[in-house]
Amino acid sequence: MQPTIMQQQRSLPLASGIHAGILNGTMKTLRLTSAHISANRSVSKSNRACVITCSLNNTTSAPVQKPAKLAEREAIRLALPSKGRMAEDTLALLKDCQLNVVKPNPRQYVAQIKQLPGMEVWFQRATDVVRKLMYGDVDLGIVGYDMLAEIGDNDPELVILHDALGFGHCHLALGVPMSGKFANVNSLDELKAMPWSASNPLRVVTGYHNIARNYFAEKGFEHVVLLSADGALEAAPAMGSADIILDLVSTGVTLRENNLKQIDGAKIMDSQGCLVANRRALLERPGLLEICHELIERLEAHLTAENYYSVIANMTGSSGQDVSSRLFAAGLCGLQGPTISPVYTKGGNEESGLFAAVICVSKKDLYPAVKSLRKLGGSGVLVQPMVYIFDSEPYRWRALVDELGIDPATLNLA
Repeated sequence: MQPTIMQQQRSLPLASGIHAGILNGTMKTLRLTSAHISANRSVSKSNRACVITCSLNNTTSAPVQKPAKLAEREAIRLALPSKGRMAEDTLALLKDCQLNVVKPNPRQYVAQIKQLPGMEVWFQRATDVVRKLMYGDVDLGIVGYDMLAEIGDNDPELVILHDALGFGHCHLALGVPMSGKFANVNSLDELKAMPWSASNPLRVVTGYHNIARNYFAEKGFEHVVLLSADGALEAAPAMGSADIILDLVSTGVTLRENNLKQIDGAKIMDSQGCLVANRRALLERPGLLEICHELIERLEAHLTAENYYSVIANMTGSSGQDVSSRLFAAGLCGLQGPTISPVYTKGGNEESGLFAAVICVSKKDLYPAVKSLRKLGGSGVLVQPMVYIFDSEPYRWRALVDELGIDPATLNLA
């Protein structure tokens, strides 16, 4: 059962800059402590559930009402992260897809992409990218999946167009002290089995309260306090203000340097950059679906090609069919099959029994493929990077139109 939701704005005086709520009781609801009850007597004894006050998602007692309809505007808006590695990687990916973001003034927050006229690019904090998508202020956004899951919190207005943009790889996990009472705790089950109680709850400091709330409820924890702090979460267990942390992990070096460890079964989710849209905008904003189709095609073509090399080799054989048969038998068939063509000499004459074979090889299989070609009599092997592989129709686009119930024939995709 998911935690019951009400709002409570007074925070526990556990540490400077830290807010808390308690996940407690057999029904796994977030319950107010006696200190909170005395401070907020408007909460009835029969219903003491509350939502954690979180500086990250700025929870309020009265959520902002979403607009009844989309704002009328001609421009389609794309929100991008404004700072940090995520911002740099986003711009680099768009550039690799021949989508150059042009911002005349570095102090401005609005830019354009010349290849997509009629679209505005807005630079925002990662959290605000999600919020503005939810409320329809922007139509598209690129953001990390972790932030989408935390701020979006399963909002039905958010539609993921591409879930694997290939940058910002990390995962959310628990960080547990290596020493003290946690020295022999190496799994989630062992952590859960510790003698936690209403008077001695597991204190977890995190910037991901929605994710944490859902996670601990799903895993059956009954006594958990969620704390929030502005940065340096790894220091909280050593300071004594928290027992463990829940945070993003890339390499794990920062955890280890702060005497924290990951434990088995406590990896919460993987995260990387993703392209997201507002559902209502997809259905109602003129021209948006056509832009989404182009974005998905460009991204998919480039990201697919990044995993392959184009390999060209001279091959001897009695015919093109003979060469292709031997390549197929060796497993060197590329995406659909090899391309075989005759080799011509400088005089313009066809060289009898010599053919050029072109195959597509995954990067991880490159050297074994070169050795196999040599065994088949191949020579003059050339390897070239691939920039794009355009499929007949990206499966992510087909999935999108199916989810929206739209007939692609009604769109101007030419």
